[in-house]
Amino acid sequence: MNIQWYPGHMSKTRKIILENLKLVDLVIELLDARIPYSSKNPDIDVLAANKNRIIVMNKSDLADSNITSLWIQHFKNYGYHAISVNSMDGKGISQVENLARELLKEKIEKDKKRGRIFRPIRAMVVGIPNVGKSTFINKLVGKASAKTGDRPGVTKGKQWIKIKKDFELLDTPGILWPKFEDQTVGLHLAFIGSIKQEILDSHNLSLELLALLAKKFPDCLSERYKITDIDSKSPIELLTEIGQKRGYLIRGGEVDYSRTSLMLLDELRSGALGHISLESPEEFY
Repeated sequence: MNIQWYPGHMSKTRKIILENLKLVDLVIELLDARIPYSSKNPDIDVLAANKNRIIVMNKSDLADSNITSLWIQHFKNYGYHAISVNSMDGKGISQVENLARELLKEKIEKDKKRGRIFRPIRAMVVGIPNVGKSTFINKLVGKASAKTGDRPGVTKGKQWIKIKKDFELLDTPGILWPKFEDQTVGLHLAFIGSIKQEILDSHNLSLELLALLAKKFPDCLSERYKITDIDSKSPIELLTEIGQKRGYLIRGGEVDYSRTSLMLLDELRSGALGHISLESPEEFY
């Protein structure tokens, strides 16, 4: 599958980020803990090269905690500040604010000496579509200040959100980059729901996912769908068996492949298949 998605609003978002970087002290970059490599927008490294940055491994509740720990250590080895977060229950959220204050402690002291006592810390929140920025912000603020949704593209424009009187966030829409040189990146982004569903072939995407799961996570398939001899079956055979076991059939007893494919993708994205990390550091570095 050749997956590319860079609608016009993402080009506009890139300009918003570039124009507003001069207004912020810190960039908080959200990654999806299940695919830290594929969810790390290379444009952010260029745009925010001269800013303090915190990498937030969001949706850690859906990933393998051991693999997430390896990624955090990997980023720290490269000089980044990385934190594991579950924005749904708030785990790790307080660490983000504490680290932000620690990183900017010297700057805050300098501002106070210059008489700028009430100048707030300003941080920009960036990340790919559907990485959970709005849920993260709402948990950090403690109330619903940003729109949330389970599909990419919910946040349409920038908005300033006050956390406390001395801490403000600039929320930005999800942004990808113009071209995925490695199609594995495009597939992984599609698997977790960061590519608009309407442009995807869900049937072929589910076959790609089953090929990956059969190779790396056969136990998850066998436990969830009660399938045996996974290594001897092709992706289409696995999809057929899953559809049959779920009773997703159409007239004549044929499997409803469309419904089965969407169900499989939904169950990966929701965590129903288990704590799955599709990427580990040694695969990419």
